[in-house]
Amino acid sequence: MSTTTPQLPAAARTFTQQLSSTRRGARLARLLTYEQLRAWQVSPGVTDRAEQIVAELAANAALHGHVQGRDFRLILTHEAAAGVLRIAVTDARGGRRPSPVTDLVTPPDDESGRVLLIVTALADRWGAEPYPPGGKTVWAECAC
Repeated sequence: MSTTTPQLPAAARTFTQQLSSTRRGARLARLLTYEQLRAWQVSPGVTDRAEQIVAELAANAALHGHVQGRDFRLILTHEAAAGVLRIAVTDARGGRRPSPVTDLVTPPDDESGRVLLIVTALADRWGAEPYPPGGKTVWAECAC
């Protein structure tokens, strides 16, 4: 007689790191993302996309979301059963949440303002939400 062992759905794996709101912190966020996704054995294509998304969101958090003495937070959540990798970057400045419309009007010769265009191109979905009391979280999801 043969019996099968019931399989529990794989739990979501989460990585959270608080980083300084500096260029160095943004660079470290990208490097940590690469290492964590490699440890989780996420496919190289998804890892490459996620690494670039984190680089853009973390640089934006360090540059535009910086509040003196406050860090930004990186959260990676891999739900293998659902086939989704979620990237979330929370900063301390919540005044204006990003929207794709504002980014599409960036003049072509500007040296900044393309973060959301890049995120839109690389992620399957993205959004922003308030993070009380005064911050915001910008998130992106990639199908695995």
